[in-house]
Amino acid sequence: MTDHTADLLIRAGAVHTLVPGQAPQRALAVRGDRIMAVSADPHGLDHRVGAGTEVHDLPGATVLPAFDDTHTHLVFAGLGAQDVPVHQARTIPEFLELIRQRAAVTPDGEWIRTTTNWQELNLAERRMPTAAELDTATDKHPVLVKRGGHNDVVNTYALRLAGITEDTPVPPGGTIGRDADGKLDGRLIDNALHLVEHLVPAPDRARRIEGLRLASRDYAATGIGTVRDCAVTPEDYAVYLAARKAGALHTRVRALISALGMTSAAQVEDLLDTMEQWHHDSDPWLSVWGVKFGLDGGLEAGATEEPYACDHSFSGMLIWEPDALVEAVEAVVRRGWRVGTHAYGDRAVRTLLDVYERVLRRNPGLPAGTLVMEHGGLAGPEQRARAVALGIPVTIQQPLLHDTAEVEEGFWGPERVARLFPARSWIDLGAQVSAGSDFPVGQFGAMRSVWGMTTRQTVIGVKGPEHAISHDEAVTLHTVNAARLSGEEGLRGTLTPGRLADLTVWDQDPARCPGDTLRDLTPTHTFVGGLLVTPGGAQ
Repeated sequence: MTDHTADLLIRAGAVHTLVPGQAPQRALAVRGDRIMAVSADPHGLDHRVGAGTEVHDLPGATVLPAFDDTHTHLVFAGLGAQDVPVHQARTIPEFLELIRQRAAVTPDGEWIRTTTNWQELNLAERRMPTAAELDTATDKHPVLVKRGGHNDVVNTYALRLAGITEDTPVPPGGTIGRDADGKLDGRLIDNALHLVEHLVPAPDRARRIEGLRLASRDYAATGIGTVRDCAVTPEDYAVYLAARKAGALHTRVRALISALGMTSAAQVEDLLDTMEQWHHDSDPWLSVWGVKFGLDGGLEAGATEEPYACDHSFSGMLIWEPDALVEAVEAVVRRGWRVGTHAYGDRAVRTLLDVYERVLRRNPGLPAGTLVMEHGGLAGPEQRARAVALGIPVTIQQPLLHDTAEVEEGFWGPERVARLFPARSWIDLGAQVSAGSDFPVGQFGAMRSVWGMTTRQTVIGVKGPEHAISHDEAVTLHTVNAARLSGEEGLRGTLTPGRLADLTVWDQDPARCPGDTLRDLTPTHTFVGGLLVTPGGAQ
């Protein structure tokens, strides 16, 4: 006889399936990694209970699908799990002392790395440390201080190892920082990062796997069941594969293999040759989504139509020549991969849409969702309409705006910062829009992002309240829309029989949580494929 018993049964106050028009359910059953059934009666699935069924009777709880973070950097979080925790510092002396402490237990000559999720305006001095200051922490180790994905500061030892002098040519699309006297200050931006970073040895495999174990569990603890990791090198992906084999991943991962630092189609073709081995992998926990390009800089180098507020001679940087990017993107799509391109400033958004329009025209019949705009930060009305007309999905990251608003106002002024990530307009236009954090620049967390999109709160107050969206819309951006972005709308995003059993359980209804309570709300349980992956219950 066929066994119809469930492995997991949850009875709850409300099970929000996110199926359009379906009222909240009261019970949900799981068998294996799939949802077996839902019922409007809390006891409507009791006949599925057998000797081996795990039953959660939670009459006050709310159940939602697990959330996606559609633009984040889990690899960075995994590395940072064991790096010098400079995000804890509140002054530059504290920052340096943390590095000094690590240097005291690190053999001479070995690299010292820091966490990346910090902002200089959180330091009392409201600036980055310099190479000379890092030298006071240690002159016996090369030091790599990363802030986000676009900025490094290194000490003199590291500059010397890399052969960087005051005569070193500045790479196109990059910056080699100098102080007021024209001397190197240790700052490297965008395409200059590789001058040093290629010298940094990867941590050993076991250490990296443990970092991913810790970091992915932290994501799951906030309600995130799938991450779209948007800058993964082939070496990083090999670590992901090892972590998956070791059972160390507590979220699903959709990786974008990084073409950052590349400036020609020939370089991209070499990358695609390496990626070919992963083209037909079908592991539901780990897969390659496509290729990640960067068109402009980040907070301090996003390409804008109008000059920066802090420097009227500067309008950011475009990292690619448009013709070269067209050729590179075509190389990717002709191999059957998707493309996600970082475009932050409005000039970058306009340029990217020009590039994508040319690629679509020259490659008719590309599957929907092949070309994606990452961020689209300052996309104005005309460019938003163009993106929708071209069928270009966009990912937005409200936590990035929350955490960096003060930094960005210094570069762009308050009016432009208030226009960042206009979720209301994207939705009203019918855009394919989904949401994430951009950790380490923004703080990850399912409800932290929902809170930000519904309030437009930042570290310096509400910015652009006209761009706020409803709670239900914000949840949809992280679930239904996110699954569509990954091409998995038939597998995830709603709590429907036959879909993967990726779900979160909350001890109160997030839709009814006030203000800061919602911002800091975490689930009591996160299940991925029917497995409990939150701390204390991780498989």
